Amino acid sequence: MKYLVSVFKSPKREEMYLYVKRSEQLSAMPEALKPAFGEPVHVMDLLLTPEKKLARAETAKVLSELEERRFYLQMPPQKDEYIQHLPDELLTMNDPM
Repeated sequence: MKYLVSVFKSPKREEMYLYVKRSEQLSAMPEALKPAFGEPVHVMDLLLTPEKKLARAETAKVLSELEERRFYLQMPPQKDEYIQHLPDELLTMNDPM
């Protein structure tokens, strides 16, 4: 199975992407997802085949979800709880001028 796919990113959540069949575009996006996802921003179109490698999603899972649900939602990766993210101003406080 292969599909011509459109990929959209969420303006509300970093690294959240929506994959839909290009022929259906955003009509495949569930209404319940729209408030959390925000106004989709088109990123790219690609031919998705089982042989194609994706950076953060399993191709077989994406193809299967497209077949069954008409869309695939790629969630942001979970951040490790033990990593503390500091604001930029703290990270550059001791930098030489």
